[in-house]
Amino acid sequence: MFHPLPIYVGLRYVRARSTRFFVSFITWASLIGVCVGVAALTVILSVMNGFESELRDRLLSLSAPVRVTAAGAYAPGSAAAAGETPQPAAQPDWSHLVQLARATPGVTDAAQYAEVQALAVHGPEMVPVLLRGVDPADPATIAELAPTIAQGHLADLTAGSARAIVGEVIAERLGLSPGDSLTLLVPTVVAGVFEVGLQDHDATLIFLDLADVRALGPAGTVSEGLRVRVQDVLAAPQVAARLRAQLPSTLEVSDWTRDNANYFRAIRIEKTMMSLILLLIVAVAAFNIVAMLVMVVTDKRTDIAIMRTFGAAPRRVMGIFMTQGLVIGWLGVALGVGLGLLLALHVDTIVPFLEHTFGFHIMDADVYYITAIPSEVHWANVTAIALAALLLTALATIYPALRAARTAPAEALRYE
Repeated sequence: MFHPLPIYVGLRYVRARSTRFFVSFITWASLIGVCVGVAALTVILSVMNGFESELRDRLLSLSAPVRVTAAGAYAPGSAAAAGETPQPAAQPDWSHLVQLARATPGVTDAAQYAEVQALAVHGPEMVPVLLRGVDPADPATIAELAPTIAQGHLADLTAGSARAIVGEVIAERLGLSPGDSLTLLVPTVVAGVFEVGLQDHDATLIFLDLADVRALGPAGTVSEGLRVRVQDVLAAPQVAARLRAQLPSTLEVSDWTRDNANYFRAIRIEKTMMSLILLLIVAVAAFNIVAMLVMVVTDKRTDIAIMRTFGAAPRRVMGIFMTQGLVIGWLGVALGVGLGLLLALHVDTIVPFLEHTFGFHIMDADVYYITAIPSEVHWANVTAIALAALLLTALATIYPALRAARTAPAEALRYE
């Protein structure tokens, strides 16, 4: 006979066809429930990971992972308190700081920028905007901004030309196209339109030459700093810490994880709540396993009594029914992981097929910036899902197994 005995008998019970339809039905319902719950959790978390990565890429498309700015626009003192005009503090040597930042481990490039708040006016319409001055000849600026320009050319931004590249939403709201005149505190000509697919950028940003933005306000009133690109955006906090240690204390260093903390905190909360909700499906399936095993124990009371009579210890009887429950539960987990990975890895094929077949769009382009459903499988998530489901199904076998072990042989065989 195959040994150990609990595994041998437990596998026999799994393979045997139950004479009671309800027991068989609950067995299949338990297996399918675990499978569906694990698959749904795998697909949903993969899609949410995809949306998180898509949002991160769009946020960082025109927002540097690390920024270096002056700690204050004006030098400290009592001039403002006394009602006098405050004197601007000495500006840092940004050219030297660019070289220092580029030499920092983990940094791929750094470029100087200047920003100032303004109102964009065209005809009767006006919108608040953020003017960002960049060097159009800088390789970092070319790599970052040039691919997003839908109309016009980055080279059209030259010092003294009073030309600007506006966001697609701004162009739509004000009815702008290249060559139109736009008032930004001073008359400016629209040189182009960019689009990155994020409201925060497309609806607020206008790019000008660095010298033109500096000329819009007195020295010290225009926010200046460095935009630092890094090798790994997820390592931006570590790179920011290195820069903070090297740069003077009069400079502030921030990274994208602090600037956009609310976005990603909301995503993490949504992922956590979605995981808990979908785990309830697995929990319901685990309760079905409990019910199924309790009925199997009741049905097999005679078999249990005979095994106990032949010397089987209570722990071996427990092992038999735990084996049966674990095989059903873990088979459901394995099938669920396989099905979930199959769906998650082919979302880009399945979703268009469903949209074409049923004639609807899940992400309407008129409503959403992201029109395709992204998916990104994180194996750590898959492992955590599988382990959580395995733990739930294992816990579900304990009570029925204990009930089987407590079966009294004499009581079970009284009427046999």
